[in-house]
Amino acid sequence: MIETQAVGGMAMGAIERDDFRLNRRAFLCRSAGTLGSLALADLLAMDDRTLRAESVVGARPPRAKSVICLFQHGGPSQMDLFDPKPELTRWDRKPYPGQLEVHFDKQQGNLLASPFSFRPRGESGLELSELLPHTARIVDEMTLVRSMSTESVDHESALRLIHSGKFQAGRPTLGSWVIYGLGSENREMPAYVVLSDPGGLPVDGVRNWTSGWLPAVYQGTPFRSGAAPVPNLATPDGVTQAARTGQLGFIDELNRIHLRRHPGRSELDARIANFETAARMQTAVPDVLDLSDETEETKRLYGLDREETREYGTRCLLARRLVERGVRFVQLFLSGQPWDTHSKNAETLKGLCRRTDQPSAALVMDLKRRGLLDSTIVLWTGEFGRLPISQGTDGRDHNRHAFSLWLAGGGFRQGYCHGATDEFGYKSVENIVTVHDLQATLLHSLGLDHRRLTFPHDGRDDSLTDAEVTKAQVVHSLLA
Repeated sequence: MIETQAVGGMAMGAIERDDFRLNRRAFLCRSAGTLGSLALADLLAMDDRTLRAESVVGARPPRAKSVICLFQHGGPSQMDLFDPKPELTRWDRKPYPGQLEVHFDKQQGNLLASPFSFRPRGESGLELSELLPHTARIVDEMTLVRSMSTESVDHESALRLIHSGKFQAGRPTLGSWVIYGLGSENREMPAYVVLSDPGGLPVDGVRNWTSGWLPAVYQGTPFRSGAAPVPNLATPDGVTQAARTGQLGFIDELNRIHLRRHPGRSELDARIANFETAARMQTAVPDVLDLSDETEETKRLYGLDREETREYGTRCLLARRLVERGVRFVQLFLSGQPWDTHSKNAETLKGLCRRTDQPSAALVMDLKRRGLLDSTIVLWTGEFGRLPISQGTDGRDHNRHAFSLWLAGGGFRQGYCHGATDEFGYKSVENIVTVHDLQATLLHSLGLDHRRLTFPHDGRDDSLTDAEVTKAQVVHSLLA
């Protein structure tokens, strides 16, 4: 029998182990409103072996120890932002002279020049669109890849490819693999944090940060905007510390009994681990989210003084604060898929760049001046690119054959432009980088060997890149 004390105002008697299944379920149902998702800080003294894989490090020391991914759902238009095409301007409104893979073929139009001007920026002379005046200030810190390629023209499939290596749903995402390989640096915070858009979930929802068939402890933890960024983190009003201690100790005992009866259930391991982390987060999370100790100059740098940049700028600033406190992987998403410019391409890009350009660049600048950029990879990317022809009168359709992204810090080259597309920006033709190559290179910079970072699944050692199938390889020319 388990002797219990008063819990949440309810007098709990002895619970027979033989009646555990029924009593446990009933107890949790009745108590869900007061128990939340917390636990005592000493509920579980987790061994690091439960948080990281073993024998997966590469042959070289890691250049980076954390990642901040600024993900741009929808497919940003490379020829309007990063990849100037004078020939596209010369051929404006003329038919494309060749074959195209068109997603919405009924709306296929002629070639569409970018209405935005490009000019060289920084000492490196990288050309960027006039839409990105703030990103222009960090070109000498970043690697611009103009020759990306993926395998799917559908949003969900392309998202799963860039996040998890294959188009099937339910596979572990990059952040989960990183945490599985490296473990946590701060036991008071989740190792993988998702800073979600207050406007709602991105397309494909929580699959963007799922741990798939890796143990559930490796999934991303969403932080929301507002007074309660982590649901059920604060102790409910009217519950004393003594009552809380009793509640959480009792729940811990129930969970452990259940785990002994069902060994190998990663969800139970994750639940117990998360209870401990949640308890420690009660003090750590309010501290990291409190921006009162940031200078006014820093807040202005991120655009917190302007309505159109305040929300995204706040999340970029929080990303820096999380990395400072040892969070391994931080991911920012936008609601829906705002870069999906099937119509009003130019007008939509103007608004999106006004919202994201300054905060994205500020993050890189702030990391550098604090000595964090060398150990932090900042990745700005979408799932694919856009076509050089119009969709309808003023839109652009999906393009899997070419897109652009940029990286800064973490051992990536500075002021470097990699690869090229054809004369119209339709297809990557020089130094092509696949999404699998990108994943392999990111892991390599973190000191992980993508071929050895594996987990048993469906009778084989599966991995993020599945190199035997995808032919993924580290792109060493991207690295300093």
